[in-house]
Amino acid sequence: MDKRAESVEIRSASKAYGAVRALDDVSLNVGAGEFVSLLGPSGSGKTTLLGILGGFILPSSGTILFGGRDVTWMPPHKRDIGVVFQNYALFPHMSVGENVAFPLRARRLPKASWPDKVRAALSMVGLAGYEERGIAQLSGGQRQRVALARAMIFEPRLILMDEPLSALDKQLRESMQIELRALHRRIGATIIYVTHDQREALTMSDRVAVMKDGRLIQIDEPERLHDHPADSFVASFIGEATMLPVRRVDAASVALGNALLRSARAIPDGDALMLAVHSEKLLIDDGAQDAACNRLTGTVTDIVYQGESLRIFLALADGIALSLRQPSYHQAYSRIPALGGSLTVTLHPEDTIVVPRVGD
Repeated sequence: MDKRAESVEIRSASKAYGAVRALDDVSLNVGAGEFVSLLGPSGSGKTTLLGILGGFILPSSGTILFGGRDVTWMPPHKRDIGVVFQNYALFPHMSVGENVAFPLRARRLPKASWPDKVRAALSMVGLAGYEERGIAQLSGGQRQRVALARAMIFEPRLILMDEPLSALDKQLRESMQIELRALHRRIGATIIYVTHDQREALTMSDRVAVMKDGRLIQIDEPERLHDHPADSFVASFIGEATMLPVRRVDAASVALGNALLRSARAIPDGDALMLAVHSEKLLIDDGAQDAACNRLTGTVTDIVYQGESLRIFLALADGIALSLRQPSYHQAYSRIPALGGSLTVTLHPEDTIVVPRVGD
């Protein structure tokens, strides 16, 4: 399938419903074989953009190119795309094999080739031998695999996925994320995936496009998106960050209340700045950290056990609240004072992230 994977180019796509702009001048390039997630809260425009790519929604303006070909006004059935919906959209009166073969029937491909193609598609998603099963006999995860097999059976140039895992429970959803990541590596297809779950996007994607109010705010590789956010919206949406207002002192430092913090990154200009403190970047000061680290001392206000980790809440002397995470092995408890006790934490200058503040 990787030989047929195509690039996708979106040029200044917009969509208006009366006075409401659901999509506002979005441009984006997706490389052939790339896995890109569209991430954002409800109303950010990600599903509208996916609908335009699929041909289910016509743009008010802009151009859509697949492999350099203009498909802006081309109907969905001529775009050679696979689509996986949130609700699976399987036919309950058909068997698994019949559901998977449906795109072949719709395209009037030779019937003699169907059985081999169905077997290959089901084997690819770990459902070999399920051809005769009824849809009602399948679990949620198995139904999702059938939907994936159906989307891939005709070797589309592009696969669009609209929050396909959102209806699954947490454990199954996380398992399917890893399976989808591995499946993408095997088939090499271009995949554009819509989600509101930032952990899901970071887990599976080559790049993540963060959207807000119909606009594309930032697109980057997961690690860079997390560690180098463009503004306070991206910083607050990606990862577990406490956003704190700070004052610029110079190009390498900011004031957080009464504390002076140094950053290894250039501090942006302007008066409206925010410090993004990721809870996992804060470390309990045990004397082993670099002397250049920023140090903050506060009072422990709460300790929450969350399975694999402990979340510790601190109140700094000037009333600023923040939190950190520690692994929940039993020795960790000995490093944490009781409620009301004093605790000093460190933040490395490289992890001291200051971004421009944007409106809510």
